Amino acid sequence: MTRRPRRNHSAKQWKDQLLEGASGVFGGEAKAEPAASVDVKTLHAKIGELTLENDFLEGALSKAGLLSARK
Repeated sequence: MTRRPRRNHSAKQWKDQLLEGASGVFGGEAKAEPAASVDVKTLHAKIGELTLENDFLEGALSKAGLLSARK
């Protein structure tokens, strides 16, 4: 029976990394991420614009008989 060399070094490194970083994952020191500065009014305006375009194109394609029956 041939003995294979043990490769514990990698497993030990992984364990050490887990022990160092696990506290942050499981409720240790919480690092708050900065809130993204987003203009909600601008996004709502864009959504409205795109909705109008989609409705217009859907109506035009329906009248032309080119709208697929995917709905």
